[in-house]
Amino acid sequence: MALTDTTVRTARPGEKSRKLFDSGGLFLFVTPSGGKLWRLKYRFGGKEKLLALGAYPEVSLKTARERRDAAREHLAHDVDPGEHRKAEKAATVASTANSFEVIAREWFARFEPTWAETHSSKIIQRLEKDVFPWLGARPVAEINAPELLTVLRRIEGRGALDTALRTKQNCGQIFRYAVATGRAERDPSGDLRGALAPVRHENFAAITDPREVAELLRAIEAFRGTLIVKCALQLAPMLFVRPGELRTAEWTAFDLDKAEWRYLVTKTKTQHLVPLPSQAVATLRELKAQTGHRRYVFPGRDPNKPMSGAAVNAALRRLGYDTKTEITGHGFRAMARTILHEELHFKPEVIEHQLAHKVSDVLGTAYNRTKFLGERRVMMQEWADYLDRLKAGAQIIPIGVPGIRS
Repeated sequence: MALTDTTVRTARPGEKSRKLFDSGGLFLFVTPSGGKLWRLKYRFGGKEKLLALGAYPEVSLKTARERRDAAREHLAHDVDPGEHRKAEKAATVASTANSFEVIAREWFARFEPTWAETHSSKIIQRLEKDVFPWLGARPVAEINAPELLTVLRRIEGRGALDTALRTKQNCGQIFRYAVATGRAERDPSGDLRGALAPVRHENFAAITDPREVAELLRAIEAFRGTLIVKCALQLAPMLFVRPGELRTAEWTAFDLDKAEWRYLVTKTKTQHLVPLPSQAVATLRELKAQTGHRRYVFPGRDPNKPMSGAAVNAALRRLGYDTKTEITGHGFRAMARTILHEELHFKPEVIEHQLAHKVSDVLGTAYNRTKFLGERRVMMQEWADYLDRLKAGAQIIPIGVPGIRS
């Protein structure tokens, strides 16, 4: 007799396992421990086989019969339902292993060591917040341009146009990595060229008028925050390196006796040398008494990590400056570039090398950390002296230095 819901529900375990048969080879396997397992007995290729169909009550009698009928349909087409199940599981595993999120995290893990910490954290945050919830489980090879565009439009919808563009770029890198490693055939992000709203990039706010620079320097001198932040504020205009390179500076990269700071430029992956003016050396020696036993020159609240990326801008706001319209930590680079050329008349190529920019020369675009080193040492010292005179309120009259200025 065929089973009923009541029979299945009230079946009790015995000392030995027993089988309660339904029809078409379906039966309920009741174990001594009380388990109730659906099984299908069938023959294929002259051999008797069993196919697991799930456990009761998660799989009801009705569902078990539906699974039995589906299996018998495969048999009718000369397909072994057991092998078909294995193939489906293998396909699911392969699909999961090649999902967008799995490939993306593999790509991220491979390249993250070559990126700055702030850059890598922004990438993974974009992916986890804006992409994985919708595309993460999808097989990377099956994602098409309209699907990706839907995700990007969702970002645009909240007004984050720059984030949408950067997310598209990151997704393109992931798709191309999938192609290179044999998990996808093409990069669908290439089909979205021109589909996103253009982004207007504004220059970092910067002060380039010497009189206003003088006021800023005096404000920094009067800063009443911690010594760590104050030293960072003092060195930012003096050394005009990228803010991330300043805040993550490590003591092992400094040779204060030689007045040099050597480090790897995070943006270009090139070695860079910063000649330190005497004022910078004095500031660093003072700070070393407090943080010299640490890894970072400017440690954060967690002494094992560098100062927050927002610390300098927050300090500038405490001084009364608008970091959107007046000055930012990055704006000190534009300040130095402008005044060194227009007021102190140093050659542009010397300034650009000190900024760690790629400079075109007769051999092509290249950067050599030691090029113009003698001129850069003179320039950095005179720049620091110039800032001191500005801060003191002296009238600045540029004086040419033969062989260095244009």
